Amino acid sequence: MAIARTPRGKWIEEGLRALSAGGPEAVRIESLAQSLGVSKGGFYGYFRNRDALLTEILDTWEREVTENVIERVENGGGDARTKLGRLFTIAGSGDSPMTGTAAELAIRDWARRDETVAERLKRVDNRRMDYLRALFGSFCPDEEDVEVRCLITFSLRIGNHFIAADHGAHTRAEVLELTRKWLLR
Repeated sequence: MAIARTPRGKWIEEGLRALSAGGPEAVRIESLAQSLGVSKGGFYGYFRNRDALLTEILDTWEREVTENVIERVENGGGDARTKLGRLFTIAGSGDSPMTGTAAELAIRDWARRDETVAERLKRVDNRRMDYLRALFGSFCPDEEDVEVRCLITFSLRIGNHFIAADHGAHTRAEVLELTRKWLLR
């Protein structure tokens, strides 16, 4: 009888969960194996070592938050405003461990201490900003206006979770919707 191996993607997914919860120090082979309910021997069938797993986690995260998100937005069709609306919905949903806020913040924190991760994060952020520029630029003729909208959009994606302020008679969701409408005008 053949023994089923834990798929490579499960190791990466569990590694990202650990990274999101406790930073790169929390990504430990033995802990991951325990979380997956398997022996750590299966790990070495896929990865040379822990560093190889960390690289795969970053590769997968980068692909998910750039090209895969852009593909989802583009596949829905529509004009730039429609695509931006779809992008805002996808970015706000945090529907996957790969694209959620916890992973985003953990990788940003890691980048503060690791130059290689910082370079990768800069590449990811530049790809995201370039895509936003292309979308906003299709209906905003002023380059400065495009850049401001891109920065506000991107800042909200990253920083919204750190803001504890009340919004008077409005809920956070209402203010975010007003911001969305303003950005798409």
